[in-house]
Amino acid sequence: MEADKIPEFLAEQREQAPAEAQALFLNFEDFWERKLWHQLTNALVEYFQMPESAPQRLPIFKSFILSFADRINQLKFVSLGLMASAHCENDQERLAFLTSLADRVNKPDSQDAYVYALADVAGVKLRLQDAEGARKDLDQSQAILDGFDSVETIVHAAFYKVNADYYHSKQEFASYYRNALLYLSCINLNDVPQEERVRRAYDLSVAALVSDSIYNFGELLLHPVLDSLVETPHAWLRDLLFAFNRGDLTAYDMLAGNISKNQLLEQHRQFLYVKISLSALAESVFRRPPHDRTLSFATIAAETKVRPDEIEHLIMKALSLGLLKGSIDQVAQVARINWVQPKVLDMKQIEGMRQRLKEWDAGVNALGHWIESVGKDVWAA
Repeated sequence: MEADKIPEFLAEQREQAPAEAQALFLNFEDFWERKLWHQLTNALVEYFQMPESAPQRLPIFKSFILSFADRINQLKFVSLGLMASAHCENDQERLAFLTSLADRVNKPDSQDAYVYALADVAGVKLRLQDAEGARKDLDQSQAILDGFDSVETIVHAAFYKVNADYYHSKQEFASYYRNALLYLSCINLNDVPQEERVRRAYDLSVAALVSDSIYNFGELLLHPVLDSLVETPHAWLRDLLFAFNRGDLTAYDMLAGNISKNQLLEQHRQFLYVKISLSALAESVFRRPPHDRTLSFATIAAETKVRPDEIEHLIMKALSLGLLKGSIDQVAQVARINWVQPKVLDMKQIEGMRQRLKEWDAGVNALGHWIESVGKDVWAA
């Protein structure tokens, strides 16, 4: 828009704005005339964040903000563009708008803003079923991000969110799980609507359970997003995760009836039983003191509820996945374990560890007293 028409445009928009925003519109014109670009940008961001501004965001962006786009912080410029793009009529229009926005900031000194915009371009392509195009944009974004020493967290958040959505659409569960957690680490969870928190916690839980490479849910179990499932119809899923974490077969049997509520979990029902059996095996070893970690196949069968003829395969799988370290004596039908993969502990497991430490301390004291009594004057106090 030509500069001489901007005051008239702002006056028209001010008439449509809510009463509480009238002062802001007066600031827009004042800051624009005085070329106070930083103050003008902050005032625009404040207005765009008001729900009442929704109908005006797109026209203000196209007719006003674009006229001085090169003079303001490019990251904030993209933020304003992203908020305006939400009010395009459809995803095709939104894609054209965002592509133009990304191209505008694709300059050597504004690559962070370019990635910020490009991530949203990839998100729209994903919704339009153009997975190949989305992947290309995400790979380009990743290459740029890898070259930065530091970048604003909102840029990383935008990238990880869309990258997670891509892997979710491809059912690549481990990659989705990792990127979704990285996204959550870049944002303030309180800024996320409750409905989205529940959806994210639900998807993360399912991904953790059905992934064939995730056997430690520590980051998710400690993340407050998981509490979003409490007091919802999906609360059983949270309980199931904790049952897996502690290898609780009894709790698993009680919760297994809910598995049919999710198609992916139902398809992986047999795999889930193997996974909980592996967790039960690791927990069985963990509960024992280090000097008592030679288990017979019969003991393992009793504690994991796995058939005796499948015990050796179960142990070998645990060793190959790195859940345990040790050896198998096929002749003696025993497994000698010398290491268990660390994991997040619940209060019951911590109490068990505390008891073992007390027993160890008592054993050390008893040994010390015995040495003193046998050594007599040889030992100095």
